[in-house]
Amino acid sequence: MDPTSLTIHELRDRLIRKEIGARELTRHFLDRIERLDTRLHAYLALQGETALREAERLDRRSDDLGSLPLAGIPLAIKDVICTRGVRTTCGSRILENFVPPYDGSVIEKLRNAGAIFLGKANMDEFAMGSSTENSGFGPTRNPWDPSRVPGGSSGGSAAAVAADLCAGSLGTDTGGSIRQPASFCGVVGLKPTYGRVSRFGLVAFASSLDQIGPITKDVEDAALLLQVIAGHDQRDSTSISMPVPDYVSGIRQPIKGLRLGIPKEYFVQGMSPEVEDAVRTAIRKCEELGAEIMEVSLPHTEYGVAAYYIIAPAEASSNLARYDGVKYGLRVSNARDLLSMYRQSRSRGFGPEVKRRIMLGTYVLSAGYYDAYYRKASQVRTLIRQDFLDAFERCDALLAPVAPIPAFKIGEKSDDPLQMYLSDVLTLPASLAGIPGISVPCGFSSEGLPIGLQILGPHLREDLILRIGYQYEQHTEHHLPRPAL
Repeated sequence: MDPTSLTIHELRDRLIRKEIGARELTRHFLDRIERLDTRLHAYLALQGETALREAERLDRRSDDLGSLPLAGIPLAIKDVICTRGVRTTCGSRILENFVPPYDGSVIEKLRNAGAIFLGKANMDEFAMGSSTENSGFGPTRNPWDPSRVPGGSSGGSAAAVAADLCAGSLGTDTGGSIRQPASFCGVVGLKPTYGRVSRFGLVAFASSLDQIGPITKDVEDAALLLQVIAGHDQRDSTSISMPVPDYVSGIRQPIKGLRLGIPKEYFVQGMSPEVEDAVRTAIRKCEELGAEIMEVSLPHTEYGVAAYYIIAPAEASSNLARYDGVKYGLRVSNARDLLSMYRQSRSRGFGPEVKRRIMLGTYVLSAGYYDAYYRKASQVRTLIRQDFLDAFERCDALLAPVAPIPAFKIGEKSDDPLQMYLSDVLTLPASLAGIPGISVPCGFSSEGLPIGLQILGPHLREDLILRIGYQYEQHTEHHLPRPAL
């Protein structure tokens, strides 16, 4: 069997038993990337030689590799997370040559756990997008149908996992950017509670929303990766100082007796009938496994898109003000004066979607408009958060679709930003509320495109949604097929 098709936990067992070496495994993945990634463009940069050297070092260790939870496991990292000495572009021309002098916290934790880094994954520029078409270095293609998008903004991370170009990956989720590409690519994607995973070393898009999480081939792998990267970090003021439970052992508990709510607002007008059918079939499977199913209401869901596209661009306009051509990043050489240098550097370095959001964010924060837009959106955010708190008084977790449609054609929504924004209508509310969510494969469309089931839980209950996802996964086979490449 080709080892690139195996899950992290399957590979870990083989590495510990010395059935395969870390260098041999890494070579298998690098060879596959060389053969296939010219078609998919999941990676922006590879660290092949460095990865092989690190794998050789692990192979030479005489002690038990079982003490390292990810020893020899090859991973892809979304190119928005700082990696010491390795170019980190955020998918943007303005950071085309930026090389961080330090590792983000999650990278430190993965290194300490023995992980091997294959390279940096493609993404929408500064994580602004739902299709990975906004990358400054060209789009990523969906492994199930290369004419379609892989989702975004973590499209490269999800496509790499689906195509067996890595054993697992890290993405980031600001408004659905882990869950939606996981759904489109037929893999598992987990957005943790805001603050559960440190953001130190994550290049900021919207600081009150951004969260790092795993994208994997199955739920057990997601639990393994989350176990490593979760926890308090003093370098991140928003990091939550709470104990991290044993996610891996907890997934094996049955779901019998759990109360699972179905938000009626999430089955929206215009949803693909195939998506609704797949999700409702998944809900019935959970009921067969002993869960109690009940309808709940999240009445402010319809305002999620409007609130998000005020709050996130406002924070982005502030965060991206630092890219002015002065300290790092692109600087034009022919500017007449300082103002001209600012204008030309930012005009040339940022793509159209980033410019659109900077202008929108600057507008809603400007004098005379702050109260009408940003303050009002923040109040709506509070109402959305309260909706979830009220729902979790009645039920333990929520089941819903991830996206209204399967993966769409490349270019299909490029000229209509509003339609692109509306594709996130079912993932944005959980991000605004800061709660955890996971996408688990639950079926395929008639065209063979994956469909995801979204499981949402209360704050810090990643253990619960992982448990539900795992038990559902163990009684279905939707996570097993792989795209024919």
